[in-house]
Amino acid sequence: MDYLVPALNMVFQADTLLVLVLASLFGFIVGVLPGVTATMAVALMVPITFALSPLAAIASIVAAAAMVMAAGDVPGALLRIPGTPASAAYVEDAHKLTLQGRAGYILGVGAICSMLGGVLGSGVLIFAAPLLADVALKFSVFEFFWLSALGLSCAIFVAGDDPIKGGLALLIGLIISCVGMEYSSGTPRFTFGNADLLEGVSFIPALIGMFALPEILRSFLRTNKTEGAEAAKAVDEWRNAIRSVWDYRKVVARSSGLGSFIGMLPGASADIAAWMSTALARRFSREPKKWGTGHVEGVIAGASSNNAALSSAWIPALVFAIPGDTITAIAIGVLYLKGMNPGPAVFINNADLVYAVFIVFLLANLLLLPFGWLAIRIAKVVLRIPQRLIMPVLLVLAVIGSFAMNNDFSGIAVMFWVGVMAYILEECGIPIAPIVLGIVLGKIVEQNLMQSLISTQGNLLGFFERPLSAVLGVFTLAVWCFPLLRRIARRRRADHGAA
Repeated sequence: MDYLVPALNMVFQADTLLVLVLASLFGFIVGVLPGVTATMAVALMVPITFALSPLAAIASIVAAAAMVMAAGDVPGALLRIPGTPASAAYVEDAHKLTLQGRAGYILGVGAICSMLGGVLGSGVLIFAAPLLADVALKFSVFEFFWLSALGLSCAIFVAGDDPIKGGLALLIGLIISCVGMEYSSGTPRFTFGNADLLEGVSFIPALIGMFALPEILRSFLRTNKTEGAEAAKAVDEWRNAIRSVWDYRKVVARSSGLGSFIGMLPGASADIAAWMSTALARRFSREPKKWGTGHVEGVIAGASSNNAALSSAWIPALVFAIPGDTITAIAIGVLYLKGMNPGPAVFINNADLVYAVFIVFLLANLLLLPFGWLAIRIAKVVLRIPQRLIMPVLLVLAVIGSFAMNNDFSGIAVMFWVGVMAYILEECGIPIAPIVLGIVLGKIVEQNLMQSLISTQGNLLGFFERPLSAVLGVFTLAVWCFPLLRRIARRRRADHGAA
């Protein structure tokens, strides 16, 4: 408490608060652009931090990242283009609610849950940073392999009622993730002699293609084009959003907790947290049949989790100077630049500055509510634009977003071919969400698997030698085997009943 008053004095300076608001506005503008990641927004902020004080520099990064993550829900809900990879986890239900005329409602839900998740994640950061960072450091490649393999199991939960189609979609995603150079030897795979594919299929153009292009194609092929004015009639549903978040408060708490845990693991990210939280919410949902038709529960789970993960990712960054994700990797560089060396000594040498950073986290997440209100105002305008006018603009934005990732035309090609594939798959009833999950986790699973096998010289028992790895491994295998064992048990009971 001795450091709280000096920290408050540092935060509530005019220049720090102005930077906080302007960085939030910048993050909001960048976040509503399809395919822009929080990492890209933070990277764009770095040159500006050179002219700022240490606290203002960190405030700009924290505010921009939190706002981009929350604003990514806006193009997902309105246009079915996830603004960030994390928002792809629940884009289907968000967009379906928009088509039902409830855009304001779902954007309000997203803003409230992002704020709550960020505040809870900040609370974890404040009160449990040293303890949780110590737990995070105990994770080796073996634990990360089992955790990412468990994440692949989420494909079945997000796939809907047909696990076979979900498994097929996951397999397609894993095949796409294999394109590029093999991890251990550097041998090209599935590149067909194309040098642009040596680093793999660029994820953001693929994401834009999977969600934007099918929607654009359907709108052009549709004979009776729907106008957007009808969807705007119920845009002001802020009270309903608050009521829904209260009704699903247990989902908010569980998803925020899971997001905080995943976020503090070095190398994990808000994207993985959002997917796993959404899958877990669907697994334990009391209304599983409503998912995919415009159900708010998945949006609540994903939005709560991703901002919680953003906050807790700073735990290993501040305590041990180990980045929890790419955003904190950039932030560590800024901290060193400003003379605030992260590590255990930071709580002794710069305690007041650390507490000021904690307060900035809370303020940055609280700002999500007024900017969420701004998103609802924007939705009111966007949804009144006829589709015949908005779809060409959407196509241009998709092309620009795909090109901007690598500044060459390979991103546009990836967007086009993956988009055509996604359109055909959706027409055949194969879900897209497991494909995205396969692309996100495929390389993580492969890298940790290869590192583990190299360290044990191919001995599979090495995956169970460490206590934490053994627990995760047994749990993951149990999750995989449970549906098969349950089916066998049901068949045996049916045979006994027939006898």
